[in-house]
Amino acid sequence: MARQCSIPVPIPCAPTGVSTPRAGDLFNLRFSAATQDAQLPADPQTPNNDETLYPDMSGTYSKCILQQSPGIVNPVAFADFRTATTSLNPSFAAFQALTLGGKTTLNGPMGAYAWSYMSADCSQFGKSVVRAAPELASELYATELIELYWCSLLRDTHFSDYPHSAIAIDAATELSSRGDYQGPRDPVSGQVTPALLFRGNFFGERIGPYLSQFLLTPTNFGAAAFPQKYTTYMPGVDYMTDLDSWFRVQNGKPTGIVNQKDPTPRYLHDGRGLAAYTHVDVLYQAYFTAYLVLSSIGAPLNPGDPYVYHNSKTQNGFGTFGGPDISSVLAQVAKTALNAVWYQKWVVHLRHRPEAGGGLVHIHKTNILPLPAGKPSISVLDSNAVAKSFDKYHSYLLSQPFPEGSPAHPAYPTGHGAVGGACITILKFFFDGEFALNQLVPDAQGDNLLAWDNSSSTGDPGVLTVNGELHKLAHNVSFGHGLHGGIHWRTDTDASIQLGEAVALSFLDDLACTYAEPFKITITKLDGTARVITNM
Repeated sequence: MARQCSIPVPIPCAPTGVSTPRAGDLFNLRFSAATQDAQLPADPQTPNNDETLYPDMSGTYSKCILQQSPGIVNPVAFADFRTATTSLNPSFAAFQALTLGGKTTLNGPMGAYAWSYMSADCSQFGKSVVRAAPELASELYATELIELYWCSLLRDTHFSDYPHSAIAIDAATELSSRGDYQGPRDPVSGQVTPALLFRGNFFGERIGPYLSQFLLTPTNFGAAAFPQKYTTYMPGVDYMTDLDSWFRVQNGKPTGIVNQKDPTPRYLHDGRGLAAYTHVDVLYQAYFTAYLVLSSIGAPLNPGDPYVYHNSKTQNGFGTFGGPDISSVLAQVAKTALNAVWYQKWVVHLRHRPEAGGGLVHIHKTNILPLPAGKPSISVLDSNAVAKSFDKYHSYLLSQPFPEGSPAHPAYPTGHGAVGGACITILKFFFDGEFALNQLVPDAQGDNLLAWDNSSSTGDPGVLTVNGELHKLAHNVSFGHGLHGGIHWRTDTDASIQLGEAVALSFLDDLACTYAEPFKITITKLDGTARVITNM
């Protein structure tokens, strides 16, 4: 059902002293949007039961809060932290008074309580969008952790080499045996193939190379050439594989180690490079770059764009339905989505990071006392992935590509994913999602781009469309930060991209009424269904 751009304002709510008709109309518009947003049904927020199941909080996020022993947070410090996050009236002072274990500060918890002037409130995106995270003892949790160990072992393998990599073949074999594996499988055999590792399930993500063309296609930033070569990190250098450095990081204490940069800028071509990109990116950077790519290649606008639909010969879009509009809306929706996902992270779910899960594996495998109450399934402790990782690092800890490990905020959902889901929805709104793109891949060292061979086994043959490559882009970036970066679970990304889409659709419903041009734009959602945005 289309949103109404104007509903009657009750007399008691009508403002006095309105100076111009436009000011009054704007009030009516804002009143209408706020009223309809507030009336949207909000299903309950549902965290998992780990906080209740494990009184020592070993299954709950506590990084940077004072730790008592490996895997166990100081109970008094955690109680103060939990009081701060669950208060009905969030207090800046309460967060200021928390007892941390080191100098690393919590990353923006007050952002969870920010209000949005456009879209429904963050508390209204409930369990139908973001389900409870898998519980620590569940087999799904085990499967996600097994996938992360395999991803860490493949960090320096070129994506195009996965079908021929012994490690990738082993990873695909073990993940194929996991009935609750959430990644894509071959539709004929039902197996996970090496070429499908670390991909998403949305339309178009199986087609072509692993990396989205939006991360590879050269473009321009104004008058500056932008070849999309990036500074990444040197191969073979991983961190937090000994208990001392791992425990220092959990307390928020620096290890004194910094990433070793590759002096040669390269096209992204492996997990380490993708992780390095997301380590320092502006959250909506990849989607702003995608806009630059779409503009520089002359991609057509959405057929429902009013200037396209009416075949306008006398005017074109600019501040509305033009470049300045598109670029600024991307930034606006990114902030809105980020605040929504921060609410889920801090107020609802408090899911711990994969490095904490790897810590529990190591502690229980080596019987470090006192043992935390939380223990992952025996299936991950005895997995081939963990055994292979131990052979390489002589530790059961999950290796990290960043010395500080994850950022100092809970895992579920992920900011990169929510911003990605929101921004690709905005790009679908403005551009023709069926437009076909070129198919490029980096060479072995990431020095040059080559045409992708459709007969290659690194991805299904087919046409790369804007929509499919946007889906791939959101997963590339969020998995780059998460799976390849070792700091998020697969379900963090999948839930957050869908959360971002839901936020963006609500945002667009409100935004639609701000345009003077009459329009009816259809986009294809992540689930393949059509969604209409209109002000008519």
